[in-house]
Amino acid sequence: MSSARRLRVLSLMDSVSVTGGAERFGMALATQLPQDRFEPWLCSTREPDPAAVRLLEDAGVPHVQLGRRAKLDVHRLGGLARLLRRHRFDILHAHMFGSNLWGSLIGTACRTPVIIAHEHTWSYEGEPLRRWLDGHVIGRLATRFVAVSAQDAERMVSIEHIPAEKVVMIPTAFIPRPRTGIDLRGEIGIGASTPLLATVAVLRPQKALSVLLDALPRVLQASPDAHLAIAGHGPCHAELVSQTGRLGLADRVHFLGRRTDVEEILRAADIAVMSSDYEGTPLVAFECFATGTPLVATAVGGLVDMIEDGVTGRLVPRRNPEALADAIVGLIVDPDLRHRIAEAARRSVVSIDTIVGRFAELYETLATERGLIVQPQRTRPLGTLIG
Repeated sequence: MSSARRLRVLSLMDSVSVTGGAERFGMALATQLPQDRFEPWLCSTREPDPAAVRLLEDAGVPHVQLGRRAKLDVHRLGGLARLLRRHRFDILHAHMFGSNLWGSLIGTACRTPVIIAHEHTWSYEGEPLRRWLDGHVIGRLATRFVAVSAQDAERMVSIEHIPAEKVVMIPTAFIPRPRTGIDLRGEIGIGASTPLLATVAVLRPQKALSVLLDALPRVLQASPDAHLAIAGHGPCHAELVSQTGRLGLADRVHFLGRRTDVEEILRAADIAVMSSDYEGTPLVAFECFATGTPLVATAVGGLVDMIEDGVTGRLVPRRNPEALADAIVGLIVDPDLRHRIAEAARRSVVSIDTIVGRFAELYETLATERGLIVQPQRTRPLGTLIG
């Protein structure tokens, strides 16, 4: 047992990427852990984003890729077992459901001392098998189960029956991106005074962007010159383009595709919008706060914790295009309110350094409980324990 040695930490993710919120957070955590106290590694099971691999290399974080291409490629996960046994990691920190499941099973089989499962959010509706696996496999085998919002933490306990003493709530944080200097308004052909809405999301059902499109005609009744920019890609792209055509909005909605210049997109916009059915603590919300872009969002998940309605943003019921449109219009017609909300939100930004510090303390506390290191008694809580 040592008080001086570095803890060897392996982060496990489906893939490394510079676009997905959970992926960006997992990479930021691995690359910004203090390397005088930790030896961080990262393992991705599927094909990585080359830009993300370069970031890991620049940070001096070893990256191991298992080469999994499909769900049935479970034999590739044997590489995780070999990695854990060869390098004798102190902590395995898995991110999202698939990695949580395989990490808890393989980590337990390899006798990894500390296993952390980290859920970046899901609906906790439907999918009874997933609920059962969360509660009866991951929740039993993992040392701790991290939730990113109070609502998610409560659902883990009440719906999935994960032991309350294992659940800890630690939110995500603002992760700065490099500036690119793009001119979004020039790119889509609108002037500086034209009202511009923006949303940044993976185009999947969770984001409920069809609701935002349904709200847009009502917005245009009050603000006929308004435009909407949608940054992101995903399985709902064709359906959303088709809906835009049916609504006669093709000249007002701009599909930007996959983008890494998110902060510039938000700075160019007057208002950001999130119409999601569920969320954890979305990174893009912090990016809205940091760029001074007032956010209209659905009152779901961690957004309720992050936003004080009318003070740091606007909250509306999910699946309610009328309420969404009215909140957007209220901000379009009141620039002073936009400014007040933007300034209040900017003051509420949580930095990635703060959250990395919480995880560092969690790692060391659990390592101490397992007899891996000795550390002084902590004087403040690590996060919000449920129970």
